[in-house]
Amino acid sequence: MARAASACGVPGEPGLRAPEQLRARLGDSRAARCIVGWRRRGWADRRRAWRAGAMASWAALSPSIVEYFEGEDSYRCGYCKNESGSRSNGMWAHSMTVQDYQDLIDRGWRRCRPLQFQPSKSHKKVLKKMLKFLAKGEISKGNYEDDPMEPTMEDTVAGDFGLINKLDIQCDLKTLSGDLTESFDSEEKKKGKSPKKGASNEFIQSQDIEEKLGSGEPSHPVKMPMAPKPGKGADLSKPPCRKAKEIRKERKRLKLMQQNPAGEPEGFQAQGEPPSLFPPKANKSNQPKSLEDLIFESLPENASHKLEVRVVRSSPPSSQFKATFQESYQVYKRYQMVIHKDPPDKPTVSQFTRFLCSSPLEAENPPNGPDCGYGSFHQQYWLDGRIIAVGVIDILPYCVSSVYLYYDPDYSFLSLGVYSALREIAFTRQLHQKTSQLSYYYMGFYIHSCPKMKYKGQYRPSDLLCPETYVWVPIEQCLPSLENSKYCRFNQDPEAVDEGHSKDPDRLQVFYKKAIMPYGVYKKQQKDPGEEAAVLQYARLVGQTCSERMLLFRN
Repeated sequence: MARAASACGVPGEPGLRAPEQLRARLGDSRAARCIVGWRRRGWADRRRAWRAGAMASWAALSPSIVEYFEGEDSYRCGYCKNESGSRSNGMWAHSMTVQDYQDLIDRGWRRCRPLQFQPSKSHKKVLKKMLKFLAKGEISKGNYEDDPMEPTMEDTVAGDFGLINKLDIQCDLKTLSGDLTESFDSEEKKKGKSPKKGASNEFIQSQDIEEKLGSGEPSHPVKMPMAPKPGKGADLSKPPCRKAKEIRKERKRLKLMQQNPAGEPEGFQAQGEPPSLFPPKANKSNQPKSLEDLIFESLPENASHKLEVRVVRSSPPSSQFKATFQESYQVYKRYQMVIHKDPPDKPTVSQFTRFLCSSPLEAENPPNGPDCGYGSFHQQYWLDGRIIAVGVIDILPYCVSSVYLYYDPDYSFLSLGVYSALREIAFTRQLHQKTSQLSYYYMGFYIHSCPKMKYKGQYRPSDLLCPETYVWVPIEQCLPSLENSKYCRFNQDPEAVDEGHSKDPDRLQVFYKKAIMPYGVYKKQQKDPGEEAAVLQYARLVGQTCSERMLLFRN
């Protein structure tokens, strides 16, 4: 387990760095790709042997036993490529309860709210691409070498505008329509043309009204998107073109609004909420499909392929996990060699086991928990009877935490990174039906300045954790600050503090010489002045609750 921070030239105390700067180094070259904040990590075999006896006798009393490594190690950052750009603080977990791990990642993580999640346009494209492949064997044309987790350009542009700018849709429809018509007329006059009447005006009104509502742009008059000059391509600062079918639908809705004798738009939402400018749709078939509808759309009986997703416990390994271990490992090895350019001798069985299979999390199966229980799992994607991808996840009391994904490079055209994230969100929603408190999906660490990590902002609604007060803040409130500074305090209340901070370090629990004692007793036996600084740093990072519940191993 480690809590890590990447300096990248920004000073700060451990645990008080910007979320987009967090990194981790846990003795494995691939760890930094997926491990951020507090992250579980298996105990190395060479360390386990000589302490196993001492730990076993105390595991029943307090399963969470950790060893903290003070100080900061500088190493090469895998994102900015600076040779000393990352610094880390960390600790090994000999064992860890799922509740302690939940509390730890809530002091250094990012989460998505899957219960309100709505797939974006690019998300829907990925799901439809998968359905076409399964149904007819169709393979979409395109560049398969791109990082499968990155969003499309249109999602990146629209997403940033939509998050940063909020539009008050309680506007005067007539004024808005007049402004748009005037804007269109001025454009036509510049070209020396007289504006067309009737249908043209109606087209401009219906199109631009929805563009304003959907894009997050301010409600002042906007110019109609013009065709790009030859050789210059599309202008990303303008709203994208729309399909004729969508334009016809909005034109019809606008007519219905204008025919309303009451002079008010139909289809009001609940009292106190802003009204919708468009009337409710007539039947269910016109309603937007849910994530589950898109994923589990029925296939024809003669479908070309069959996809099955299986969840198997990885630690302790279940019988299903053991039976599929070699096949899963071969997929991992090929993924590391092709996607990450590892030499053949690097992704060994022991490295794979240590990195993605061994886990300090204790398996728990409470009666009020999910049917599969809590702990560490592999979510295997089986296509026509063979594994093509594996998502490594932790199921915790309040969330599903995404750890890693590896897949067969031959299936890169299916955008399995995006697809697996959407399946994990749907899986979280499924678990929520049985266990109501399990209602979040943790994607790990968001790096605003790195495209390979910025894609996580496209899964909305989502929150970032304030690095000073440890409260969750909607990402749209954080983005303006991240545009201006690499380090940000997201909580805007200047009086707010970390409510879970270590208030009484003497109550911290220490495991020393096969005995459990409060830190207040332990420190009287120590003469090293640096010992107290290390323990206090640990207490500050884990907080008062975890410091009293977990055992800090000292030798």
